[in-house]
Amino acid sequence: MQHTTIGNAHPLETPTYEPLNVDPPTYDLDCVPWPHNAPVPYSFLAHTLATLSGTRSRIAKLDTLTNALRTICRQHPPSLLPALYLLSNSLSPPYSPIELGLGPSIISKAIQHVSGLSPAALKRLYNQTGDPGKLQAIPGDVAFEAKSNIRTLIPHPPLLITGVYDSLLKIAHAKGSGAAKTKQAIVEKLLVAARGEETRFLVRTLGQNLRVGAVRTVLAALARAMVLTPPPMVAAPIADDSPFRVRAETLAGVKPLNAKKKVADEARDALNEVYLVAESLLKRVYVQHPNYDHIVKALLEVGLDGLSEQLPLTIGVPLLPTLGSPTRSLDEIYDRLGFLPFTAEFKYDGQRAQIHASRGKNHQPFVRIFSRHLEDMTDKYPDVVSLVQEIFNTSPQTESFIIDAEVVAVDPATGALKTFQELSNRARKDVKLDEVKVSVCVFAFDIMFLDGQILLERPFRERRNLLRTRFPPYTPAQHGAARFDHVKSVESEEGREAVEQFWQTAVNSSSEGLMVKLLDSGEIWEEPNQRKDKPRRKPLPATYEPDKRTSAWLKLKKDYVVGLGDSLDLVPIGAWHGNGRKAQWWSPILLAVWVAETQKLVAVCKCMSGFSDAFYKSLRERYPEGSDTCSSQPMWQPECDTGGLRPEVYFKPQEVWEIRGADITISPVSVAALGLISQTRGLSLRFPRFMSVREDKGIEDASTPDFLANMYRTQQAAGKDQTGADEGELVDVVEEGDGDGDEAEDSEGDL
Repeated sequence: MQHTTIGNAHPLETPTYEPLNVDPPTYDLDCVPWPHNAPVPYSFLAHTLATLSGTRSRIAKLDTLTNALRTICRQHPPSLLPALYLLSNSLSPPYSPIELGLGPSIISKAIQHVSGLSPAALKRLYNQTGDPGKLQAIPGDVAFEAKSNIRTLIPHPPLLITGVYDSLLKIAHAKGSGAAKTKQAIVEKLLVAARGEETRFLVRTLGQNLRVGAVRTVLAALARAMVLTPPPMVAAPIADDSPFRVRAETLAGVKPLNAKKKVADEARDALNEVYLVAESLLKRVYVQHPNYDHIVKALLEVGLDGLSEQLPLTIGVPLLPTLGSPTRSLDEIYDRLGFLPFTAEFKYDGQRAQIHASRGKNHQPFVRIFSRHLEDMTDKYPDVVSLVQEIFNTSPQTESFIIDAEVVAVDPATGALKTFQELSNRARKDVKLDEVKVSVCVFAFDIMFLDGQILLERPFRERRNLLRTRFPPYTPAQHGAARFDHVKSVESEEGREAVEQFWQTAVNSSSEGLMVKLLDSGEIWEEPNQRKDKPRRKPLPATYEPDKRTSAWLKLKKDYVVGLGDSLDLVPIGAWHGNGRKAQWWSPILLAVWVAETQKLVAVCKCMSGFSDAFYKSLRERYPEGSDTCSSQPMWQPECDTGGLRPEVYFKPQEVWEIRGADITISPVSVAALGLISQTRGLSLRFPRFMSVREDKGIEDASTPDFLANMYRTQQAAGKDQTGADEGELVDVVEEGDGDGDEAEDSEGDL
């Protein structure tokens, strides 16, 4: 663990820092209490996190992060990368297998050992503290209070950002029979050396739950930091004609912000234009190359000007996928797209897979398979890796590619589609080819890279033609090996009747519905809203848009159109803090069924759809944090069983809501109706949507596990078990208009 003395501060003293949440042009970069070129103390990062935690203002968070990253880059560039990971609540790129793997029991034992508190005393302290940003059973505030009464006789050198990050990596890499003791020892060393706010945020970091609401702002702050404070070791100075150059006179001419009235400020307008260009560049690079290690290295070497050339789309580094926007009917699709040509594809009930491959050497191709959330699942699909080998063998001109596809369970003899639940029965890691028990077909629907050519900017019609001509369907001779095919589709040029017939085929099949995709870029009429008084034409590109929920891709799922024939009456028992636009509200909400025999409520699903802004506001008023109806721990009767879920706050059970959903599904997390359908798994509701508050019903009138099980049996008898299984999140899709995209869809089709 690295240490250093911070300026002239005594080792037991916490240094004093200047405010970070100030307008960046007015921030004094030189006002830091540690020597230039010395590693940045962790207390500075804790100061940053405390400032972020103390505001809900996005502007204040952005200013705070911008000034913090500028300071770190200016004073000690090697501290920038670990700072970004710590601020992002992560250790590595999303596709890296590095996981902290630190359970709450280890953290609890470490706090007890360092503080000298008994388990009972620690529990009493937890009850007194009631930390709203709690980390499961070990909140950061509890650790802060436990440590605040300790007087260290032997001074410990201050923690450093680089040292804390290295310690977390050591925890992640600890394996074997003695791993738990090794991890606890590292945690204890960190806690012993921590002072003040460091303790609070160390514990939150160890539990991977910072609760400062800044993860989505880090990228924009990094872009602004690079504009205002270019890295000191960049090889070439910023050119006069660079779009990222900010002249000294521009910064000097920026007028102070006035909260009461807007003042004309040409210098600030010029600065904001540079901000926008920098943020757009960094976002574009990140969605195609989401790796802070590579991004920081490139920024420190070439700055913003050379970033795109340094980090192009790369085989082996997954890009964030394009996402579709939900629609409710074919009428809505035609209203949105007008006369623009589109294709309608089967939306298969499988797992989305981004397949990266290059020919490699010695006839051993390089292959990586990534999930929609960029997790590396190559080891899960050795049969798909083998399929790629066959593709290279049968296509000698192909050197490399990145394909977007859906992996679907199929009958090994006939190729008939099976359900997502069948696919979920496959092992997830270290699968051997001869051990594969569930055969799959790779249904390819897009291609983003081919033989060194980046295809993102080409229209979908061209990308699809390349995919179909260069990669024909393939059925291997080996029984059970992975197949390759194109998604089944129909063109809008064939007429609406053909599209409607295709939709009916999808409804009657084992697919989830349709994906409707624009074939060629065009324009659509954008309807007026409160900010626009008349319709206007809006460009709609048919390009591949990483990390965007685009209107050029529209989802029409059977769930959205058909749904359950009956509704459920469920009780809200808890919630999580919302993100983005919903930061001031509760979202999602945890709902439960009523078990009359035990007089207990049992969680069944999360819900974040169907609520208006007015309802969110009234909900917050009925359940204010820290009140007699909303607490950080359950404290009311009847008892609530949340199964494998831990909401951030618990509600006093007092309301019944009418909820509709797509279907009932078996879940490994829910314990509702456990034993009625499965002895090991409960039931959950997919895509729940709030309908109304049932003021005429009390808690005892809520739906029961038996009612839930009967709905599942009815659904099974009707042959409706075709839409997949909840795989642990119990969370529904965010409907368009319900939010601003901060809560991304969590599809059950992603294992």
